[in-house]
Amino acid sequence: MDTNVLVLNQDYQPLSVCSVQRSIKLLFMDKAELLHELPDRKIRTVNEEYTYPSVIRLRRYINISYNRIVLSRRNILKRDNNNCQYCGSSHDLTIDHIVPRSRGGRDSWENLVAACNECNLQKGDRTPDEADMSLRRDPFRPVHITFFRAVLGSIQENWKPYLYMG
Repeated sequence: MDTNVLVLNQDYQPLSVCSVQRSIKLLFMDKAELLHELPDRKIRTVNEEYTYPSVIRLRRYINISYNRIVLSRRNILKRDNNNCQYCGSSHDLTIDHIVPRSRGGRDSWENLVAACNECNLQKGDRTPDEADMSLRRDPFRPVHITFFRAVLGSIQENWKPYLYMG
């Protein structure tokens, strides 16, 4: 039971990911319904055989505000796939202010990127243009769906329609 299960809210919006054990409890307590299963996998008890859940939908709507993902070092690194946004390295990562604090740069999703120590030192107290360094991609404020892939590594094929990827 090492597979994750996508949990959808009553309105089919992605809510979270849970373990197979937790999803089975929700199904047996009739708090969720099974939308997709993994046909090649079964859960067996002494007397029964059950399908392996892949996507479930809650029967009651859970009101959760998604408008803010906390700005933190960990979430910046997660958004940037643990890669330096200047050279692509994944070693000795730190956080870099695109517009340095000394020049009024703020702590925001749009001004912070993951950077290796070497690139951070090379850039110093300059903007990327002044340091003749380009960003691999522009920083952005993530939404909660962005983090499903980062947390899980890969996405099951039958999850993609619900995560707006298919």
